[in-house]
Amino acid sequence: MSVTAIFGGTFNPFHIGHYEMLKALESCENIEKIFIMPDRIPPHKQCDVLASDEDRIKMCEIASREFKKAELCLIEFEREGRSYTYDTVLELKARYKNENFAFVMGGDMLIFFEKWYNYELLLKEIPFIAFKRADTDENEFNNSVERLRAKGMKLTVMDEIIPCVSSTEIRKNFSESKRLLPQGIYEFLNERGIYNA
Repeated sequence: MSVTAIFGGTFNPFHIGHYEMLKALESCENIEKIFIMPDRIPPHKQCDVLASDEDRIKMCEIASREFKKAELCLIEFEREGRSYTYDTVLELKARYKNENFAFVMGGDMLIFFEKWYNYELLLKEIPFIAFKRADTDENEFNNSVERLRAKGMKLTVMDEIIPCVSSTEIRKNFSESKRLLPQGIYEFLNERGIYNA
């Protein structure tokens, strides 16, 4: 069965951790497409500096050009208010009735999944794909996997371990963060002077 992976996030900025996840997803034979989906108003995050919607969308466009299976999805920018994953998933399933979706998340998000809006309904609506980060607490992650599967979550845990990259540190120390950013993203941010580049 071909799957369309929903790869959502604030992408503030789009960094090498995101790229490593995309590489792993692109290498999966059963994943046919990857929707890169920037959040409009992220409900769970308070950011020191949030790049403009235009700039975050542009970073996602740059990323989507580098992966054959990836395409930009701006569904969350078509709604008013905060971006709750549950509402977005229902809308995607209604709009693309022939797609088999799976939602992608990092290990840090999985651990806090039970704090998400309507999480018990969400886990019944769509399968999930999770990545461990290098800084993920192994026991906490495994306990979350076991607990959520017991609640009915269809969950695939990827083998790849994603490098720990702090978006906050990139924003605070952009001049020292080139190694944490894909070249095209770095050049765009530097040229535009985003994060006081």
